Amino acid sequence: MAHADQAASRKFLHGGRGVFARRLLRRAAISCTQMKQNGEVTKVTGVHDLEDYSIIVHSHLKWDWVWQRPQQFLSRLSRKHRVLFVETPEACDQIPATRVRLREVSDLPNVSVLQIKIPRSRWSDTPWVDKERRRVLQSLLSGPLGQKFTSIVQWFYDPMAVTAVAGQLGEQLIVYDCMDELSLFDGAPAELACRERELLEIADIVFAGGPRIWRAKREFNPNCFCYGCGVDARHFGQARDPKLRIADELTHLPRPIFGYIGVVDERIDYHLIDTLADSTTGSVAIVGPSTKVDPGLFPRRDNLHWLGGRQYADLPRYAKAFDVCIMPFAMNEATRFINPTKALEYMATGRPIVSTAVEDVVAQFSQIITVAENAREFAKACERLAVQPEPRRIEHAVALAARNSWESIVARLERHIEQGLRSQRALRAHAA
Repeated sequence: MAHADQAASRKFLHGGRGVFARRLLRRAAISCTQMKQNGEVTKVTGVHDLEDYSIIVHSHLKWDWVWQRPQQFLSRLSRKHRVLFVETPEACDQIPATRVRLREVSDLPNVSVLQIKIPRSRWSDTPWVDKERRRVLQSLLSGPLGQKFTSIVQWFYDPMAVTAVAGQLGEQLIVYDCMDELSLFDGAPAELACRERELLEIADIVFAGGPRIWRAKREFNPNCFCYGCGVDARHFGQARDPKLRIADELTHLPRPIFGYIGVVDERIDYHLIDTLADSTTGSVAIVGPSTKVDPGLFPRRDNLHWLGGRQYADLPRYAKAFDVCIMPFAMNEATRFINPTKALEYMATGRPIVSTAVEDVVAQFSQIITVAENAREFAKACERLAVQPEPRRIEHAVALAARNSWESIVARLERHIEQGLRSQRALRAHAA
């Protein structure tokens, strides 16, 4: 095993990953100095130990919000690893000091969620927020919780957390799962781009959520791998079950029904949705919570229904009512790097799909998804597919969804992590 691990470390050293290898060597040297001071014996870890790590996640998304990539990955990783899901701190009025809530997820016993609320009066003091983030985590991990979190892998979705916690929790590896270009979103902190650059520099492994964002991030970290979203094909495939009951609020809507399931924010083309509603005698149904936009400014039509968020378990009942699934994304800065999770989810429902010309959709799915260049083309494509749904495309879509499970992607992510741990520990042994 020692020879295999040393071979793995040489692969990192000579395989175009010099930054990664030098980072491991620095970390190994520090660890070995600490071990020698404590009279410990360094040894190369066996394969079972490589699988025995815990994960501390830093996420800009809340666990209980829309169920998407972070929850899909971490819920599955929690089957073998303890997970502490740390939500981005929330600024609150009328609290004099930081408040902390730690809870377990009822149906996922290996997942704990940490929520941090800080006084709004301190929110603009970024160095203080960083120190407070670090203090809360270190305090929790110094108590009973810390006994459950050993051989830590720090897993980032939120680059703003990097200054506070990277290198501060005795972690074995740092993973950055880059699912969006957050710096281009409305309301992004001014420091976010610089902090993401810092995170890309120190991350041992980077996962990118789509081809375009992978090409951008690998310029800053060569140990970057492209893993788009997966799909729970069995869950969304329920929409093809004749016995599944359609959601009550859609049963009496005029057909055809053109439907969207997902977050409603600055990435949506509201003019396109208005045009679609105007052009059909059917209905447009938008299912999903809104954020960073004013619902009072949404277009209003008698046949346009803004339904709000619904439970993940109920989404197949809504999709079953759709004649066409739509991806009405605006072509703007916020969608430049988007690789929509809903593409594969829609495919699993067995419905035809129409999308705007998002680059990753065109590159990956143009043989399955109908792409429209403007609002009028989009409306015409929806009307056509409602009458002529192209069964062969749908058959290919269902098969593609079946091949891209979240489980298969998580298994590949775990192999990258185990490879990183193996290389890091071999280098530590060598430095000793």
